[in-house]
Amino acid sequence: MPFTIATWNINSVRLRAGLVADFLAEAAPDVLCLQECKSPVDKIPSFEAQGYPYMVARGQKGYNGVAILSKRPIEEVGAHDHVELGHARHVAARLENGVIVHNYYVPAGGDLPDREVNVKFGQKLDYLTAMRDDFRASPPQRSILVGDLNIAPREDDVWSHKQLLKVVSHTPIEVAHMAEMQEAGAWIDVVRQSIPEGQLYSWWSYRSPDWDAADKGRRLDHIWASPDIAGAVHSARILRHCRGWEKPSDHAPVLVTVDL
Repeated sequence: MPFTIATWNINSVRLRAGLVADFLAEAAPDVLCLQECKSPVDKIPSFEAQGYPYMVARGQKGYNGVAILSKRPIEEVGAHDHVELGHARHVAARLENGVIVHNYYVPAGGDLPDREVNVKFGQKLDYLTAMRDDFRASPPQRSILVGDLNIAPREDDVWSHKQLLKVVSHTPIEVAHMAEMQEAGAWIDVVRQSIPEGQLYSWWSYRSPDWDAADKGRRLDHIWASPDIAGAVHSARILRHCRGWEKPSDHAPVLVTVDL
């Protein structure tokens, strides 16, 4: 039975609960994974009225936070606090069909791509290394990984490869760490499987006075699948127009359809 899964860095689920409701009404995914909820779990708004009575989440006041909303019953299967940062950055749930969904919010890494002068950049690299080690120890099966991974790995995942080589999110060391982590789990980038060529972005900075015309985007939000189900994933799309809604997140939702 086909189902759709979406991922969206909402940048405060309480502030943008109305946008989440609008998105659910428009796109109607079976599962929605949110990042940067910036809310304790008990303060996350209910979306039961929109047809999503089930949720698993990890919350934190004012920072981070991840949640998985679902139309159908889901079972929480754990959460990792990689490198013991004390951050709510991961939660996992099992769907009725047995698929496990991992929802991640990888640290952004600060402004300077140098761990010697920027602690946050070191934390980001260490977090990716911990993810890699976890996938090596327990290879994913019948699994989907989604989230704001805060890295745009390919040259066509950014508006200017040359100009962003020394900008956090597209530096060679970050891309290499991400590749090792992806390889450790044998994860398939099913968005690029579906859209193999061309510029593709999911994030546009608030700093741009006209983000749409400037189009200086990056693909920071990802959906991957384990090899045993990657062939069932298709129809990837990024709902760019959501970035243009009133008081939007700086990210757009990313969706795929899975035939299982």
